[in-house]
Amino acid sequence: MRRTQSILFLLSVAAPVLMGPATGEAQEKEAPARTERDSATVSDTLPKKTYTLPTINVTATRRAKDIFSTPVPVSVVDSTFIREKIPNTGADLLRDIPGLDVNGVGANQTRPIIRGQRGQRILLLEDGTRMNNSRRQQDFGELPAIVNINDVQQVEVVRGPASVLYGSDAIGGVINLRTNDVPPLLNGDVIGGRVMYNFRSEGSMDRPSGDFFGRVSKFSWRVAGGLRYTQPYTAPAGSFGDLTLQNDAVVQGSGVDDGNINALLAFDLNSSHQLFGRVAAYWADRAGFGYVDNADLGLVDAPVIDINYPEQRVNKLTLGYRAKDVDWLVLDRLDVTGYRIDNERQLDLDIFIPFGEGTPPGAGLVSQSQNYTDLETLGFRIEAAKLLTPDIVLTYGADYFHDDSRNTDHSTTGVIGFGPPDFEESDVPSVPNATYQGFGAFAQGDFTLIDRMTLIVGGRYQSIRANTRETANLDLPPSEHSDKTFVGAANLLIEVVPSLNVIATVGRAFRAPNLVELFFDGATPEGSGYQLRNPDLVAEKSLNMDLGLKFRLGRVGAEAYVFRNKITDGITIAATGEEIGPFPVFQNVNIDNLLYRGVELHADYEPVNGFIVSGSYTYLDGENQDEPATGLGDSYSSRVQANLTYRSPGGRWWSTFNLRHNGERKDVDLGVSPIGPVLPSFTVLDLRGGVTLFTLGPSTNYLGISIENLTNELYAEFSNASFFRPEPRRTLLISWITAF
Repeated sequence: MRRTQSILFLLSVAAPVLMGPATGEAQEKEAPARTERDSATVSDTLPKKTYTLPTINVTATRRAKDIFSTPVPVSVVDSTFIREKIPNTGADLLRDIPGLDVNGVGANQTRPIIRGQRGQRILLLEDGTRMNNSRRQQDFGELPAIVNINDVQQVEVVRGPASVLYGSDAIGGVINLRTNDVPPLLNGDVIGGRVMYNFRSEGSMDRPSGDFFGRVSKFSWRVAGGLRYTQPYTAPAGSFGDLTLQNDAVVQGSGVDDGNINALLAFDLNSSHQLFGRVAAYWADRAGFGYVDNADLGLVDAPVIDINYPEQRVNKLTLGYRAKDVDWLVLDRLDVTGYRIDNERQLDLDIFIPFGEGTPPGAGLVSQSQNYTDLETLGFRIEAAKLLTPDIVLTYGADYFHDDSRNTDHSTTGVIGFGPPDFEESDVPSVPNATYQGFGAFAQGDFTLIDRMTLIVGGRYQSIRANTRETANLDLPPSEHSDKTFVGAANLLIEVVPSLNVIATVGRAFRAPNLVELFFDGATPEGSGYQLRNPDLVAEKSLNMDLGLKFRLGRVGAEAYVFRNKITDGITIAATGEEIGPFPVFQNVNIDNLLYRGVELHADYEPVNGFIVSGSYTYLDGENQDEPATGLGDSYSSRVQANLTYRSPGGRWWSTFNLRHNGERKDVDLGVSPIGPVLPSFTVLDLRGGVTLFTLGPSTNYLGISIENLTNELYAEFSNASFFRPEPRRTLLISWITAF
């Protein structure tokens, strides 16, 4: 039945392979235009390089710029790479980028890490509007999986703070998932689409998807959707640190049934003015945090922790207006976007803590809890740009968001193994119903000081306010928390010679504590303790500096950065020394002097036509300067990446061999982990390739094949190591695309 539904869905929906410019982002006049038919051809596999080719980005400066000329550490993943990678979500595209890692497991639970920062310290955007969720844990941000990866035409990553343009949460970086736009007016009437089917051997994943686009006169549209069915995957036998899996082991909770659909409709008043609206929906069932049975890990009398998400539903409505090339008194470009997001999810937490020696077999503490959260977000962003002189561009605007959080909780806690079970039930919510809102105003000037020097200077005022209200079953008086701040940044680019640019940046950023950090009171989601609320938290603040080089000459491209990011009033979870029942008590507190330093290198070289050799190196060091003996950081200390790619003349077929090596990390607190006190190194090999098979009438057919974890390595990403959740064993991926 499931495969029949997949086939019916696959035959019912269609869309292009490589799409046009993203929603809400204007292209500079000098950027070459591509027709919709050009961008829809599946054979367009020219050697686009992720970092050094003249790829256009808009996220870093809010102007369409070649990344070589952008005075900010920025990385771009284009539509060709997205198609060839066959990713589950947008987070899966980021493992190849210097300074980036991924945490979480499974088909939809992966989330990004930038320069050791994750969760709420990274701002996730969709087409320039925020997706961050004030009811998420600090170390787990919103899911990139909410955005249909097959409707994403480009992913732009700002490595480092970007609070001037985007406000709170951008203290570690920004990831913007830019979705496909409608066909532009200049193309005239057009129609096209594609259907696609993806398969993964691990979890037996079926994923049909597709979309359909068109334009008739001044009306244009795009409709896209997809379904995914996947079971929990299996990790390979092997050793990882002190841990040995004697046999392949299933990572429970790593499967999901999910899907999405979205529709975009636009009306061009003329070549300079456009109205648009977009509706999108995402749904997911039986997703999980992931865990391996203790029997497979060889553990006796160890806790059992099962965190799962039986249901999540996200609906989003976006309305907007764009004006470009209008030459009004105070602006040449104007983008106005309003949005509403309804995000509902259920979280179930099942914990068993055995009492161990001296007690009857099976005796222990049982804790089961269910949380239902409904978060409704209303927001808008107004952004304008004006060319004041040929050498000065002013970008300015304001944004606002309002989260309304409503939730209910039910928990059952008791002791078993000593006769009849003794259970207590509670309906006390862990977080009160509350609102969380932010308003910001920003301005940024882009100055060409001399022919070879560009300076971007900007500032933002931001206010954040959280208000609790009376909540059923919770005896807590309403309270208010607020943060107000001003941040600024300066970015300098000096063209030493036409092939070499020097980059220097300095900027302040901030992150206000969210509802969970301020008001959560209950068992921690990881089951390791009890967390007390702390409404007296203040916002995190950072001072970040980057110094870098960008080189591009002929067939060679490279970039190198060193960075230093110091966070004051950093929010971290700390033990209070008390206990509630068997649980140690923790509380979020502000601490000073969290210092992150690192090096990011990347180079690629095309020795002959068709062959591309590329490599990258990342080094990251974190330090709590108040407690130097305490390890700090949420990623491996070092990583080496190497790629060898060949593309045939005309782009009919291609192949890539990828190597990733993460070095061990000693200065890290893994808690009570079966892998031991040191996070071990690992090496993973992937092999990918694709071919355009044939053209039949107006359609082109493409086949992509990948083998991930070629050597069947047992390993875990950084934040999946202490609560051991390994990655899948050797996995076959197949992608079929028919574009027309």
